Amino acid sequence: MKKAATPHSWFLPLDLLATLVAVVRSDGVVLFANAALEDALGTSRRTIEGSRLPDCFTEPHVLQNALQGAGSNEFAALRYDAFLKRLHHEPLPVHVIVAQTERPGEIVVELLPLEAQAKQDREERLIDQAQANKELIRNLAHEIKNPLGGIRGAAQLLEMEIESRDLKEYTQVIVHEADRLQTLVDRLLAPHRRPHVVGDVNIHEVCERVRSLITAEFPRGLKAVRDYDISIPEFRGDREQLIQAVLNIAHNACQALADRIAAGDAQLIFRTRIARQVTFGKQRYRLALELHVIDNGPGVPESIKDRIFYPLVSGREGGSGLGLTLAQTFVQQHHGLIECDSVPGRTDFKLLIPLP
Repeated sequence: MKKAATPHSWFLPLDLLATLVAVVRSDGVVLFANAALEDALGTSRRTIEGSRLPDCFTEPHVLQNALQGAGSNEFAALRYDAFLKRLHHEPLPVHVIVAQTERPGEIVVELLPLEAQAKQDREERLIDQAQANKELIRNLAHEIKNPLGGIRGAAQLLEMEIESRDLKEYTQVIVHEADRLQTLVDRLLAPHRRPHVVGDVNIHEVCERVRSLITAEFPRGLKAVRDYDISIPEFRGDREQLIQAVLNIAHNACQALADRIAAGDAQLIFRTRIARQVTFGKQRYRLALELHVIDNGPGVPESIKDRIFYPLVSGREGGSGLGLTLAQTFVQQHHGLIECDSVPGRTDFKLLIPLP
């Protein structure tokens, strides 16, 4: 005879969610709490189950009213913001979603920490921004490239017709600037032209390659620190693209560290970790690579902090503003994302790439 499933077996998939979830009765008594909620409250699941969920909030009556409304079919789902009480911690601001289920007498309460919600919104903006950048770059590059050839050719023909050396200097300036713009356009189009060469990638080989290039360019005054999790497995990707992405970030960091390099106390950290059950790019991944490139420089200027991945935005004089744009493009071609957290004295660029 087949053994009947326990009530909890219906809820077990909720344990895989990163968001805080409880299944409750309309009177607020908890039937099931997932691991994320257990961690957030700082108490055991056994203690949570059987207790009243509204008592975990600073304003319990709001949730109680919502549960009663859901139980009496006044609505299918309700959202509001609240504060979740935590053991030995400040209350956690959360976005509460109260929803009916297909099972009578059971209501799902999902809690999204507002910080996590803001992070998800920021990631979605980065992805949308990168896609818009790609289209802008392609269109702009082609619009620039077509007339450039004509300008350069006309300048060369004009140079053949004039005899004055002084006037020829002007035509040479035109040719030189046309060539400079052509080089810039080629760099803009490079990641979209080059085929994606996929192979097995060891992220620490990527880091060591970048580290050797950086220490060769800045042999004094800069300490390049390794902080690796050697358990990270190989994954399928384009090794050269990832080297270029990490090199662009590291090179930008070193340029920002110019004063500290001169003083002899500059530091650049390459840190690798495995992230578990993470959500980015609107998808959830069981495992992901976290690669941090951290420097102790002055930080990203406030004036460009929200635009650093835009093309042609640079924090230094003479910069092309393409390094981070290309890095983001290369990482997104691996279904990943680059984030930046910067304050004076510490800038952390985090590369997230899904692992198999």
